[in-house]
Amino acid sequence: MIIEEIQGLLCEKFGDKISPIEEEAVHDSCILVDSALVDEICRYLYDDKRLAFDMLMCLSGVDLSLEDENLYVVYHLFSDVHLHKVAIKAIVPKENPHLPTVENIWKTANWHEREAYDLFGIVFDGHSDLRRILLPDDWEGHPLRKNYKEPDTYRGMKVPY
Repeated sequence: MIIEEIQGLLCEKFGDKISPIEEEAVHDSCILVDSALVDEICRYLYDDKRLAFDMLMCLSGVDLSLEDENLYVVYHLFSDVHLHKVAIKAIVPKENPHLPTVENIWKTANWHEREAYDLFGIVFDGHSDLRRILLPDDWEGHPLRKNYKEPDTYRGMKVPY
């Protein structure tokens, strides 16, 4: 199934909560979805036999620029049954970013969401264990945000090394 067909099925089910395909993407074209419904949309992509997206290949946080007031979460999905793929994208504000978790659909989302939380500060509501995964618990800030200021020291050690 091609992305236009997938987007058509999403539009049938979710109407105006699905935006046109973003074709100017650097690699894969993606479908912009309503961030409040990302868990429902992902459940549909997983459950519908015509789609059967049984694999979350990647979930990535993105901060495009200092001027942009939003963060983005991109979900790359694959179907082992139909051998098709899709990328969907949700937008959250940089100020208090929240999305519903999808770990109840794909277990691998647990670690992907923790990484996006750790490095971008995106909170995944309903996540079973949302805590830092790469940085120490007492680390301040989220290093992949464009406005991140690297500390001079951490626990008495000079940063950067």
